[in-house]
Amino acid sequence: MPFAASIAVLGLVQAGLVALPAPRSLPGWLGWARSPWWALIPALSIVVVIAVVELDSDSATWLSYLALVAVPPLAAFALAGLIRGSRLVWGLVAVPLFALAWVSKDALVGEAAATALSGLACIALGWLLVCVVPAYWLRLGVYAMAAIDVWFVASDLLQGPNAVLNAAAPAADLPRLQAVHFGSALMGFGDLFVAALVGCLLARSRPRQLEGALLVAALALAFDLLFFAVDQLPATVPVAVALAFVTRRDQAVRGPG
Repeated sequence: MPFAASIAVLGLVQAGLVALPAPRSLPGWLGWARSPWWALIPALSIVVVIAVVELDSDSATWLSYLALVAVPPLAAFALAGLIRGSRLVWGLVAVPLFALAWVSKDALVGEAAATALSGLACIALGWLLVCVVPAYWLRLGVYAMAAIDVWFVASDLLQGPNAVLNAAAPAADLPRLQAVHFGSALMGFGDLFVAALVGCLLARSRPRQLEGALLVAALALAFDLLFFAVDQLPATVPVAVALAFVTRRDQAVRGPG
């Protein structure tokens, strides 16, 4: 698939992850963990991974195994109860998705299955964060993540470690779930995570959530035009800008009171 079409699909996947999460209340067993400090996770997810891979390239392989073990059950969790219209039995869909991602890993259908697994897992992770972090601090965490992503790309600090991480693969031709491969385009796991996180943040208001999803789709497609001039872009930026716009508009509608 041509790069333009591939990267456009991934941008639309980000938009879909904003639209999919259902609103959920804080479960009792997570009450002890509620703290604004968890808002550091989005930014640290970039800094720590890049630093670890830069210091030891073999760590990329271990990260691929971590994703292989963690992503399918998290995706099943999201399918079973964290997305709009979900049912408990839907969690079983993670099994054929994983099978497709494994047996057809070099075909579009396999890449689509792996992308779906990673995106759904990101919804589960985003839901956990939204449950334990006040929305204000989590929004700041999203903005910080996008700012760090921009700095890393502009400083050429992301490209080398990213290439190592994207190339890492577990044994036995098992699927690479630590990064997103679709057609001729690549995205980081964090690019899906930030979209799912914003979707979880906006899930309590369906109109705001849909507005955010449409904004992410439009901004991502427009942002992709910059690929005519550069080789790599921080895909967290359209998501952060969409969140800022929706938040600002919501505050303006509610007024100072």
